[in-house]
Amino acid sequence: MTIGGQAVIEGVLMRSKERYAVAVRLPNGKIKVRRQHAKVLPRFAQLPFIRGIAALIYMLKDGIDALTWSSNQQLGKKEELSTKELAITVAISLIGGILVFVGIPFIIAGLISKQGIWFNIIDGLLRLIFLVGYLAVISRMAEMKRIFEYHGAEHKTIYCYEAQHKVTVSNVQKFPRQHHRCGTSFLFLVMLLSIFLFSFLAGPWYIKLGGRILLIPIIASCSYELLKLGDRFHSSWLMKIVQAPGIWLQEITTREPSDSQVEVAIKALEGVIRNQKN
Repeated sequence: MTIGGQAVIEGVLMRSKERYAVAVRLPNGKIKVRRQHAKVLPRFAQLPFIRGIAALIYMLKDGIDALTWSSNQQLGKKEELSTKELAITVAISLIGGILVFVGIPFIIAGLISKQGIWFNIIDGLLRLIFLVGYLAVISRMAEMKRIFEYHGAEHKTIYCYEAQHKVTVSNVQKFPRQHHRCGTSFLFLVMLLSIFLFSFLAGPWYIKLGGRILLIPIIASCSYELLKLGDRFHSSWLMKIVQAPGIWLQEITTREPSDSQVEVAIKALEGVIRNQKN
Protein backbone atom coordinates (compact mmCIF):
# COMPACT_ATOMS: atom_id res chain seq x y z
CA MET A 1 0.00 0.00 0.00
CA THR A 2 1.46 3.36 -1.05
CA ILE A 3 1.40 6.04 1.63
CA GLY A 4 1.86 9.75 1.04
CA GLY A 5 1.50 12.71 3.31
CA GLN A 6 2.26 16.28 4.27
CA ALA A 7 3.14 18.30 7.32
CA VAL A 8 0.42 20.38 8.95
CA ILE A 9 0.38 22.73 11.95
CA GLU A 10 2.02 20.78 14.81
CA GLY A 11 1.28 17.53 13.06
CA VAL A 12 1.30 15.23 10.06
CA LEU A 13 -1.24 14.06 7.49
CA MET A 14 -0.82 10.54 6.12
CA ARG A 15 -2.91 9.21 3.29
CA SER A 16 -3.48 6.08 1.25
CA LYS A 17 -5.47 5.93 -1.97
CA GLU A 18 -8.81 5.93 -0.17
CA ARG A 19 -8.21 7.27 3.35
CA TYR A 20 -6.22 9.81 5.28
CA ALA A 21 -5.50 10.56 8.91
CA VAL A 22 -4.23 13.72 10.58
CA ALA A 23 -2.41 13.58 13.92
CA VAL A 24 -1.46 16.69 15.88
CA ARG A 25 0.25 17.45 19.16
CA LEU A 26 -2.16 19.46 21.29
CA PRO A 27 -1.03 22.34 23.54
CA ASN A 28 -1.54 20.03 26.54
CA GLY A 29 0.96 17.53 25.09
CA LYS A 30 -1.53 14.87 24.05
CA ILE A 31 -1.87 13.56 20.47
CA LYS A 32 -5.20 13.87 18.71
CA VAL A 33 -6.00 11.90 15.54
CA ARG A 34 -8.67 12.57 12.95
CA ARG A 35 -9.51 9.92 10.34
CA GLN A 36 -11.30 10.68 7.07
CA HIS A 37 -12.18 9.07 3.75
CA ALA A 38 -10.16 10.60 0.92
CA LYS A 39 -11.86 11.59 -2.32
CA VAL A 40 -11.59 8.74 -4.82
CA LEU A 41 -10.84 9.81 -8.39
CA PRO A 42 -13.53 9.04 -10.99
CA ARG A 43 -12.43 6.43 -13.52
CA PHE A 44 -11.86 8.95 -16.35
CA ALA A 45 -9.69 11.03 -14.00
CA GLN A 46 -7.37 8.06 -13.40
CA LEU A 47 -6.04 8.15 -16.96
CA PRO A 48 -2.40 9.18 -17.44
CA PHE A 49 -1.86 12.95 -17.83
CA ILE A 50 -5.35 13.56 -16.45
CA ARG A 51 -4.84 11.91 -13.07
CA GLY A 52 -2.07 14.33 -12.15
CA ILE A 53 -4.27 17.43 -12.20
CA ALA A 54 -7.24 15.59 -10.70
CA ALA A 55 -5.11 14.17 -7.87
CA LEU A 56 -3.58 17.57 -7.13
CA ILE A 57 -7.03 19.17 -6.89
CA TYR A 58 -8.33 16.43 -4.60
CA MET A 59 -5.20 16.47 -2.43
CA LEU A 60 -5.32 20.27 -2.24
CA LYS A 61 -8.90 20.10 -0.98
CA ASP A 62 -8.07 17.45 1.63
CA GLY A 63 -4.89 19.32 2.53
CA ILE A 64 -6.76 22.58 3.17
CA ASP A 65 -9.27 20.71 5.30
CA ALA A 66 -6.43 19.09 7.30
CA LEU A 67 -4.59 22.41 7.72
CA THR A 68 -7.78 24.08 8.96
CA TRP A 69 -8.39 21.32 11.48
CA SER A 70 -4.77 21.22 12.68
CA SER A 71 -4.66 25.02 13.07
CA ASN A 72 -7.86 25.03 15.08
CA GLN A 73 -6.46 22.47 17.52
CA GLN A 74 -3.89 25.08 18.56
CA LEU A 75 -6.40 27.95 18.86
CA GLY A 76 -9.21 28.78 21.21
CA LYS A 77 -12.79 28.37 20.00
CA LYS A 78 -13.16 32.11 19.47
CA GLU A 79 -10.10 32.19 17.19
CA GLU A 80 -10.89 29.16 15.03
CA LEU A 81 -10.35 29.42 11.27
CA SER A 82 -12.93 28.25 8.76
CA THR A 83 -12.09 26.12 5.72
CA LYS A 84 -13.34 28.99 3.55
CA GLU A 85 -10.91 31.45 5.15
CA LEU A 86 -7.96 29.12 4.63
CA ALA A 87 -9.07 28.32 1.05
CA ILE A 88 -9.11 32.05 0.26
CA THR A 89 -5.63 32.38 1.75
CA VAL A 90 -4.37 29.46 -0.37
CA ALA A 91 -5.97 30.94 -3.52
CA ILE A 92 -4.30 34.30 -2.89
CA SER A 93 -1.00 32.47 -2.31
CA LEU A 94 -1.36 30.61 -5.62
CA ILE A 95 -1.99 33.86 -7.48
CA GLY A 96 0.97 35.42 -5.71
CA GLY A 97 3.09 32.41 -6.63
CA ILE A 98 2.26 32.81 -10.32
CA LEU A 99 3.23 36.48 -10.10
CA VAL A 100 6.51 35.82 -8.30
CA PHE A 101 7.63 32.64 -10.06
CA VAL A 102 6.30 33.39 -13.57
CA GLY A 103 5.58 37.10 -13.97
CA ILE A 104 8.63 38.71 -12.32
CA PRO A 105 11.25 36.36 -13.89
CA PHE A 106 9.58 36.97 -17.27
CA ILE A 107 9.84 40.75 -16.87
CA ILE A 108 13.47 40.65 -15.70
CA ALA A 109 14.46 38.25 -18.50
CA GLY A 110 12.80 40.59 -21.01
CA LEU A 111 14.88 43.50 -19.72
CA ILE A 112 18.09 41.51 -20.15
CA SER A 113 17.35 39.75 -23.44
CA LYS A 114 14.27 40.44 -25.54
CA GLN A 115 14.00 37.07 -27.28
CA GLY A 116 15.73 33.88 -28.34
CA ILE A 117 17.46 31.17 -26.37
CA TRP A 118 19.08 33.56 -23.88
CA PHE A 119 15.68 34.91 -22.89
CA ASN A 120 14.43 31.38 -22.12
CA ILE A 121 17.60 30.39 -20.25
CA ILE A 122 17.56 33.55 -18.10
CA ASP A 123 13.82 33.21 -17.48
CA GLY A 124 14.21 29.58 -16.38
CA LEU A 125 17.25 30.21 -14.19
CA LEU A 126 15.50 33.10 -12.46
CA ARG A 127 12.53 30.89 -11.62
CA LEU A 128 14.84 28.32 -10.04
CA ILE A 129 16.72 31.01 -8.12
CA PHE A 130 13.45 32.51 -6.89
CA LEU A 131 12.18 29.09 -5.76
CA VAL A 132 15.35 28.17 -3.86
CA GLY A 133 15.60 31.67 -2.41
CA TYR A 134 11.97 31.64 -1.27
CA LEU A 135 12.36 28.24 0.41
CA ALA A 136 15.63 29.33 2.06
CA VAL A 137 14.01 32.49 3.46
CA ILE A 138 10.87 30.83 4.87
CA SER A 139 12.96 28.00 6.33
CA ARG A 140 14.38 30.55 8.80
CA MET A 141 10.94 31.38 10.18
CA ALA A 142 10.23 29.70 13.52
CA GLU A 143 6.79 28.44 12.43
CA MET A 144 8.16 26.99 9.19
CA LYS A 145 11.03 25.29 11.01
CA ARG A 146 8.46 23.36 13.02
CA ILE A 147 6.54 22.42 9.87
CA PHE A 148 9.74 21.32 8.11
CA GLU A 149 10.59 19.16 11.16
CA TYR A 150 7.20 17.47 10.90
CA HIS A 151 7.86 17.13 7.17
CA GLY A 152 11.03 15.21 8.03
CA ALA A 153 9.09 13.06 10.51
CA GLU A 154 6.56 12.23 7.79
CA HIS A 155 9.26 11.09 5.34
CA LYS A 156 11.17 9.04 7.91
CA THR A 157 8.00 7.27 9.04
CA ILE A 158 6.97 6.42 5.47
CA TYR A 159 10.47 5.11 4.72
CA CYS A 160 10.36 2.89 7.80
CA TYR A 161 6.93 1.55 6.81
CA GLU A 162 7.99 0.92 3.19
CA ALA A 163 11.10 -0.92 4.41
CA GLN A 164 8.72 -3.21 6.33
CA HIS A 165 10.44 -2.48 9.63
CA LYS A 166 8.47 -2.23 12.84
CA VAL A 167 7.35 1.40 12.98
CA THR A 168 8.76 2.60 16.27
CA VAL A 169 10.37 5.92 17.14
CA SER A 170 13.86 4.40 17.34
CA ASN A 171 13.47 2.61 13.98
CA VAL A 172 11.97 5.63 12.23
CA GLN A 173 14.83 7.89 13.35
CA LYS A 174 17.32 5.63 11.51
CA PHE A 175 15.87 6.53 8.10
CA PRO A 176 16.68 9.59 5.93
CA ARG A 177 14.38 12.59 5.93
CA GLN A 178 14.47 12.98 2.12
CA HIS A 179 11.99 10.97 0.04
CA HIS A 180 11.78 10.59 -3.74
CA ARG A 181 7.97 11.07 -3.80
CA CYS A 182 8.11 14.40 -1.96
CA GLY A 183 6.19 17.44 -3.18
CA THR A 184 9.48 19.35 -3.15
CA SER A 185 10.78 17.04 -5.88
CA PHE A 186 7.52 17.63 -7.75
CA LEU A 187 8.11 21.41 -7.58
CA PHE A 188 11.59 21.00 -8.99
CA LEU A 189 10.30 18.85 -11.86
CA VAL A 190 7.72 21.56 -12.62
CA MET A 191 10.50 24.15 -12.81
CA LEU A 192 12.68 21.91 -14.95
CA LEU A 193 9.93 21.02 -17.43
CA SER A 194 8.82 24.65 -17.64
CA ILE A 195 12.28 25.66 -18.88
CA PHE A 196 11.98 23.10 -21.68
CA LEU A 197 8.36 23.72 -22.70
CA PHE A 198 8.46 27.50 -22.40
CA SER A 199 11.33 27.55 -24.89
CA PHE A 200 8.82 26.63 -27.63
CA LEU A 201 6.70 29.72 -26.99
CA ALA A 202 7.29 32.49 -29.51
CA GLY A 203 5.62 35.74 -30.51
CA PRO A 204 4.72 38.99 -28.73
CA TRP A 205 5.30 39.29 -24.97
CA TYR A 206 1.63 38.73 -24.16
CA ILE A 207 1.60 35.42 -26.08
CA LYS A 208 4.71 34.20 -24.27
CA LEU A 209 3.47 35.31 -20.85
CA GLY A 210 -0.07 34.03 -21.39
CA GLY A 211 1.29 30.75 -22.74
CA ARG A 212 3.40 30.32 -19.61
CA ILE A 213 0.33 30.63 -17.40
CA LEU A 214 -1.84 28.37 -19.58
CA LEU A 215 0.86 25.68 -19.71
CA ILE A 216 1.06 25.39 -15.91
CA PRO A 217 -1.60 22.61 -15.70
CA ILE A 218 0.07 20.66 -18.52
CA ILE A 219 3.49 21.00 -16.90
CA ALA A 220 2.09 19.94 -13.53
CA SER A 221 0.45 16.90 -15.14
CA CYS A 222 3.67 15.85 -16.89
CA SER A 223 5.66 16.38 -13.68
CA TYR A 224 3.22 14.14 -11.81
CA GLU A 225 3.74 11.37 -14.38
CA LEU A 226 7.52 11.74 -14.06
CA LEU A 227 7.22 11.51 -10.28
CA LYS A 228 5.13 8.33 -10.62
CA LEU A 229 7.68 6.89 -13.06
CA GLY A 230 10.48 7.83 -10.70
CA ASP A 231 8.72 6.04 -7.86
CA ARG A 232 8.32 2.89 -9.93
CA PHE A 233 11.98 2.83 -11.04
CA HIS A 234 13.56 4.81 -8.20
CA SER A 235 16.44 2.31 -7.88
CA SER A 236 17.65 2.86 -11.48
CA TRP A 237 20.67 5.09 -11.99
CA LEU A 238 18.82 7.26 -14.52
CA MET A 239 15.98 8.02 -12.13
CA LYS A 240 18.43 8.73 -9.34
CA ILE A 241 20.00 11.40 -11.54
CA VAL A 242 16.60 12.90 -12.39
CA GLN A 243 15.54 12.85 -8.74
CA ALA A 244 18.82 14.14 -7.31
CA PRO A 245 18.07 17.91 -7.52
CA GLY A 246 14.69 17.42 -5.81
CA ILE A 247 16.37 15.35 -3.08
CA TRP A 248 18.96 18.11 -2.59
CA LEU A 249 16.20 20.70 -2.34
CA GLN A 250 14.69 18.72 0.50
CA GLU A 251 17.74 19.71 2.55
CA ILE A 252 15.83 22.99 2.89
CA THR A 253 12.23 21.78 3.16
CA THR A 254 12.85 19.02 5.72
CA ARG A 255 14.61 19.08 9.09
CA GLU A 256 15.53 16.37 11.56
CA PRO A 257 12.49 15.79 13.78
CA SER A 258 12.40 15.19 17.51
CA ASP A 259 11.18 11.90 18.94
CA SER A 260 8.01 13.71 20.00
CA GLN A 261 7.32 14.75 16.39
CA VAL A 262 8.01 11.24 15.12
CA GLU A 263 5.43 9.93 17.61
CA VAL A 264 2.84 12.18 15.96
CA ALA A 265 3.77 10.95 12.46
CA ILE A 266 3.48 7.34 13.61
CA LYS A 267 0.01 7.98 15.02
CA ALA A 268 -1.04 9.47 11.66
CA LEU A 269 0.30 6.40 9.82
CA GLU A 270 -1.44 4.04 12.23
CA GLY A 271 -4.68 5.93 11.62
CA VAL A 272 -4.46 5.22 7.90
CA ILE A 273 -3.40 1.60 8.27
CA ARG A 274 -6.08 0.86 10.85
CA ASN A 275 -8.73 2.40 8.62
CA GLN A 276 -7.43 0.45 5.63
CA LYS A 277 -7.93 -2.81 7.48
CA ASN A 278 -11.49 -1.98 8.55
